[in-house]
Amino acid sequence: MTRPTTDLRRSLMDEARRMLLSDGYTSLSMRKLAKSVGCTATSIYLYFSNKDALIHALIDEGMEGLRVALESALADATTAKRRLEAVCRAYLDFGISNPEYYEAMFMLHPKRMARYPAEKYRLARRNLDLFRAALASVLKRPLDDEKLKIPATVMWTSLHGTVSLLIAQRVDARLSRDDLLNQAVAQALAILPTIRQSK
Repeated sequence: MTRPTTDLRRSLMDEARRMLLSDGYTSLSMRKLAKSVGCTATSIYLYFSNKDALIHALIDEGMEGLRVALESALADATTAKRRLEAVCRAYLDFGISNPEYYEAMFMLHPKRMARYPAEKYRLARRNLDLFRAALASVLKRPLDDEKLKIPATVMWTSLHGTVSLLIAQRVDARLSRDDLLNQAVAQALAILPTIRQSK
């Protein structure tokens, strides 16, 4: 039985996220997806031209959710140093709490998938710009300081490593999750003295 049209797009995206994480890109088919949500395969094409368009929509939604989380963290913090720490923690929290989105956004690189459009990558880069803005605030540098692009990227990659390994369950389960996340944030913030020295 087909679900109401108003809910179908949402149902398709939610189920595709789940299937991507559990089964992988190659096992995700429009036919399987349709069967899982209770609609015909042709109904999917009312919303998405193909599987890659569906995944790109998931990436869009995930990037927007991450942006909202990072901006909210920045708005709630009271000092420049706390804003930088808050954006690091918000990134970790988002990734760990949204493994299906995170998989689509950062860990899905199948050879046959269509490239994510360049203009959408530019929009997604706003999230990295929030790291750079937080860094600039702590260091009292202009927001558009090009020299902060690499340090901001290094901070992001450090946090990404923690999230991706936790999602993949490649971290010793005996370790305290809170201690690990606290140390990941401390490690990301440890870049600050090196940036100050490289003015």
